[in-house]
Amino acid sequence: MSKKPAIRPLGDRVLVLPKEEKEVTRGGIIIPDTAKEKPMEGTVIAVGVKRDKDGKEVPFDVKPGDTVLLPKYGGTEIKLDDEVYQIVRSEDLLGILV
Repeated sequence: MSKKPAIRPLGDRVLVLPKEEKEVTRGGIIIPDTAKEKPMEGTVIAVGVKRDKDGKEVPFDVKPGDTVLLPKYGGTEIKLDDEVYQIVRSEDLLGILV
């Protein structure tokens, strides 16, 4: 990743850079793009501004730089500056890797 993308997620959404999957298995078999599984982990790049019912700002459980577990089929994939990112609701994240 060369620089921070020029986007800020809205509301309770989180911008994540998914971890790239390996293209070769341990046995040396090359995996084509069509057969790769969607990445399940990624790095938080930016967070929106989460608010409660009264409009007060609520802190996120994650912060930029955290490595998180992503839902397999959740979120929206976007492409910015030749990088593929995923925008996910914060409550859809499965966990933080420590």
